[in-house]
Amino acid sequence: MALRANARINLAAIERNCARLRARVGESALCAVVKADGYGHGAVQAARAALAGGASWLAVAAAGEAAELRAAGIDARLVVLGALSEAELAVALAADADVVAWSEPFVARLREHGASARVHLELDVGMGRLGTRDGDALLRVGELVAAAPRLTLAGVMTHFPSADADVELTGGQLDRFVAFAERVRGLAPAVVAHAANSAAALAIPASRLDLVRCGIAVYGMDPWGRDPRDHDLEPALELLSRVAAVKPLAPGQTVGYGATFAAREPIWTATLPIGYGDGFRRGFSGNGEVLIGGRRRQIVGRVSMDNVTVALGPEPDAAVGDVAVVIGAAGGERITAEEWAARIDTINYEITTALSSRVTWTYHRDGVEVAP
Repeated sequence: MALRANARINLAAIERNCARLRARVGESALCAVVKADGYGHGAVQAARAALAGGASWLAVAAAGEAAELRAAGIDARLVVLGALSEAELAVALAADADVVAWSEPFVARLREHGASARVHLELDVGMGRLGTRDGDALLRVGELVAAAPRLTLAGVMTHFPSADADVELTGGQLDRFVAFAERVRGLAPAVVAHAANSAAALAIPASRLDLVRCGIAVYGMDPWGRDPRDHDLEPALELLSRVAAVKPLAPGQTVGYGATFAAREPIWTATLPIGYGDGFRRGFSGNGEVLIGGRRRQIVGRVSMDNVTVALGPEPDAAVGDVAVVIGAAGGERITAEEWAARIDTINYEITTALSSRVTWTYHRDGVEVAP
């Protein structure tokens, strides 16, 4: 393990999460969303584990992400959910990825490209980002796709903005989408309808349709920002560092930029080589704990680019090289991405996707190391 930040990913946990999700959604297929480098877990490795656990589709946001998966030899059904420039469209089609359409000009570009393509229509039921709210216009887009000799109308999709917060609102949006999907089936009876994200897949059975797109739950994090165990999810990511220095602090002596922490009594501190340059947010300054020796240790002073300091207490009960658990469990204690997110009023997604390239990633299966 590196002295600096190390993200240890348990691929077996991803497999088990997918197996549980697959069992939960019944007849619906499972699409594992591996965008943003697999939510900070490593897209290629996460994709392989998800497929081994029962996912049959993969989804990404960008064409380059699709190309990365194909270059790694992953041949599962793959859909690029994001908007595409001309150059990006070429990359997506070269990767044999499904693409998403909601406008006639995009279909014209597809036809001009000349390649075979599988196309999904996106109805905007309230997210207000991609897709269109105009069902009639979108159906005309579908007609153009269905009539094109090298294009296949493969899917119809939407994305819920509040499945984790407002079930009633989501139910109305689902009704609108299902009605539209039935119209699309008049053009292509075998079209795959998909709408559910992790929250909807877990909590709104009617939303599961033909396919569910699960992201956060695949990695064992809770869509509601609470305890993943409530939904039988197993966090796959453990974030570790090591103690780089142990120092005494006399009363009145300070720690970190701005001297925001001053000792009131003699204490010992430990410095860990992890900071906002690694994706460990500056907002955690004086606002969080890590586990050293199985005990919670309070962050003191400001988180800097490269280091963070924690208080050990009146005794130097840690040594250089000791493991510090930033996310994970030790000694009967556990710290989750959800806990860190709550401390700075954000979401668990941001905690793991923020990890920078300076972090080292290692992989294991229930403690048995595996090659990346």
